[in-house]
Order: sequence, then C-alpha cells, then structure tokens
Amino acid sequence: MNEQSAGVDKVIVNQIKLEARRDKLACSDHWQWWDWVAPDTDSMNDALEELIEPFPDMQYWLHKIPESESNYLSVRFVNGKEPVIFGSLLYAIKNERDDQRQDNQMFFYVDRNNLVTLNMDDNTRCIMKTDERAHMLQQCSEARDGMFVLFRAILHYYHVGMDHFEMNLRDLERKMESRNARTLMDQILAARFELLYWSNLFIPYSELMAASHEAYLDEINKNRYFQQLQHRVERMERLFSHYEKEIDTLISIDNAISGVRGNEIMKTLTIVTAVFIPATAAGAIWGMNFENLPFIDKSWGVVLVLGLIIISMISMYVWLMMKGWTGDLLKVKSSQSSVSVKGKQSRGATEKQET
Repeated sequence: MNEQSAGVDKVIVNQIKLEARRDKLACSDHWQWWDWVAPDTDSMNDALEELIEPFPDMQYWLHKIPESESNYLSVRFVNGKEPVIFGSLLYAIKNERDDQRQDNQMFFYVDRNNLVTLNMDDNTRCIMKTDERAHMLQQCSEARDGMFVLFRAILHYYHVGMDHFEMNLRDLERKMESRNARTLMDQILAARFELLYWSNLFIPYSELMAASHEAYLDEINKNRYFQQLQHRVERMERLFSHYEKEIDTLISIDNAISGVRGNEIMKTLTIVTAVFIPATAAGAIWGMNFENLPFIDKSWGVVLVLGLIIISMISMYVWLMMKGWTGDLLKVKSSQSSVSVKGKQSRGATEKQET
C-alpha cells in the first residue's frame, strides 16, 4: 500500500487520542482508501469541504456528518445504478480483557473505487496495517471488499468485550452456586446492562448485512470478504442470544430461590407460632386479674404450669414433625451438600475414565 500523510495535531475526543491526518492509500490498482481524521470542529469543516471536490456525489453524506451523533446507515444509487453505502459507526475499543473500553464514532463512505473513513482510531489503523490485513486489502478488487475487511477487524473489539463479559458471568454463576447472597441480583442486573451495551453497539452490523444485500443484491453472496464478515457477525449473534438466555436463567433461578426462601421464612414463623400457642394461652389465662384461678395459691403451682406449658410445646412440635411439616426445613442443606458431593464424585470418575 502506498501512503501519503499530512501533519499531526493531537486532541482527546471521547477518551480516544486522535491525530489529524489526510492519508490516501492505494490498496490496489482498482480502488483507494481515504483515511482522514478530523478531531475538532474546524478540522472537520475543512475536511468536508476538501472531500466535496473529488466526491461530488458524496455531498448528502457530508452534510449529514455534523448532525450525526449516533449510528447511521444509508444506501444510495448514483445515477440510479451505481450503489454507494455511507453512514457512521459507534464502537468501543477494547484490546485486552482487563482494558477499559473507549468509545469512538467513525464515519464511512464506499463506492466502487473509493473507501472513505473519517475519525477511525489509531488502534484500528494499526490492526489494518498488520501483514494479514495488508495482504487482504491488496487482494480486494473493489472498495466494498476493503470495507468488509475493516468492519470485520473492528468486530475484534466485540469479541474481547464478550470474553471479559463471559469471565464475569462465570464468576457470578459460581457465587450463585455456592452462596446466593442478596447482592447477586444487583450483579446479575449489571451483567444484563453490560450485555445490552454490547448488543446495542452490534446493531449496525446487522443493518450493514441487510444494506449490502440491498446495494449489491445476490452477487454479494459469492463475495469472499462479505462471507467472512457474515460468518463473524453470525458468531456474535449466537453469543448474544446464548448470553441473554443464560442471564434470563440466572434471574429465574434467583427469583425461584427468593420464592423458596420466602416460603421457608413464612413456614418457620408459622411453626414457631404454633409451638408457642400453649405458652401464649397459659400466659393469657394465668395473667388475668382474678383471684380464683387454678393453682394460684399453691407453692408448686408455677412449677406445674411451667411443666404443662413445656410438655404442650414439645407435643405440638412432635405433632408437626410427624405430619412432615418441619422436616423439609432441616433437610435442605444436607440434600444440597449431597448433590455437590455426588457431582464431584461423578466428575472424578469421568476424568479417570478419560485418563
């Protein structure tokens, strides 16, 4: 690739360090990549004016750029025949699992012979300059192929984000399995919002797939670079679908556990109330302000009444236990521990068989 570059002005936009540049890359004999960066309003206005002259058909897109603060995608047909795709893409830059994600907005335009990008980040630019991507760009016969290669490279950030999300989700599942604390629901909801964030960023890719079919019809299905991008998009779609179901399952489990806990609490309170009914009744009777109460004038009366109360309470508990209304509360933990032990034993047996 032949490259011509202009001067440098460093600024910070959306936590991304951008450098003003005017690069024109001759990726092959058939198409060119205009890689421009305009980090501030003045440089953006200058860039838009400079692009109007070589690309008069791009005027509508250039006028949309200052107004666009979200994802935007459009398909137009120059002279009613030649398709062009243009718009903007919001994406998050995340190279490693522990990296903080950084948001960026890139504007793009593609026709048969030209790919124009505005405000692509330096990290993605470095990825596109690797030997693998450079060879792919040189093999592209049209600018649209280069666009597919570029968008496929940007999807790398989504995979890294999903890897980090999966690690947190597995940690959350282990916590829920060992001890389902009250704060776990907050963590589940935080995971849900994290997945929603990446899912919303991924929507433009689904739109791009549909827009490519709209622009190039059935011929695009045989395009190698489109198929590679499509397969990666399908991988991401399956990941999002799987994680959504997994989080829904965690929420259902937490709701079920909360319901069981609530029932156990009410059952325990009911049992305690029933057991203490004799004591309550005795206290109500012998606490009345009357003189002629049984055993009130006897020295052993208090001992007798206390003994009757204790015997009645024990009898009430034994009766409830014989009915099977208290056994489940005592067997929950033991059954859970036995299940975990059996699970470990089965996993150990499987590992021995594999060995």
